[in-house]
Order: sequence, then C-alpha cells, then structure tokens
Amino acid sequence: MRDEINSALKTAIKAKEPTRVSTLRLIIAAIKDRDIAVRSEDRTTGITDEEILGVLQKMVRQRQESASMYEEGGRLELAERERAEIAIIEEFLPKPLSEEEVEAAIRDAIAEVGASGVKDMGKVMALLKQNFPGRLDVGKASGRVKSILCGA
Repeated sequence: MRDEINSALKTAIKAKEPTRVSTLRLIIAAIKDRDIAVRSEDRTTGITDEEILGVLQKMVRQRQESASMYEEGGRLELAERERAEIAIIEEFLPKPLSEEEVEAAIRDAIAEVGASGVKDMGKVMALLKQNFPGRLDVGKASGRVKSILCGA
C-alpha cells in the first residue's frame, strides 16, 4: 500500500496536480507519524497495511467533519477543498460493501459463530472486522447485528 501511495505521489508531481500532491504528502506524513509512534513498541517495520487503512479512514472522517463545519460557517471554498481531499484519500480505501453485501456478511458471520443472542455479538463483530477490514461501517453493522440477534 505504501508503494501505491508513493507511486501516486510521483505521478501527481509529474502531472503538476497541486491538490493531489499536497493530499498524498499528508497521507505519507500521517503514515510516518504512526510508524514513529509504534517504534516505541519495538516494531521496526512500521505499521501494517490494515493500520494504514485505519489512518486513511480517520483522515476521511476528519475531512468530512471539517467540510460540514465549513459549510455551516459559509466557507464553501474550504468545504470543497476538503471534499477534494476526501476523494483522493478514498482512492486508496477498499470499496465499501453494499447494503445487501453487509446483510449477507452479517448473516454468514452469525451462522459461522453460531450466535444465538446478544451475548454473542462480540464474536460476530470480531469476525466481521477480521473478514472485511476497511470495507464495513462497524457502527452501522453493530446496530444491524444487534437487531438480528435480538430477533433471533
């Protein structure tokens, strides 16, 4: 994943795309910050691709919040810039599951774990997170899992 981001940066520099270059540099800086943070844990190789996905998802959430705050404040040009950065960051995130795919994944996870009630929700959510890193909105999925398990 790091190579993909670095390659995209080189391409953006050659194509003279300033917004893309600055956003990709922000991504690389955020990843390096996390690499430095985990060095204290004796992890010399840096963060994993899964952790990079987490960094990217956090960056998207931050920009979504900023964009909505800018819109509320009447700063539409800044909100537009945030949305442009979101689009660039999302290029490196896996495609999210559709509603139907989420429903099927939840039902499969419940069957695989043998969940019979809300007490098994943690097992189901752990399996979903493991099987669909970065592709599943955990907040929405947990609500759906709970409603299915309560009805089960």
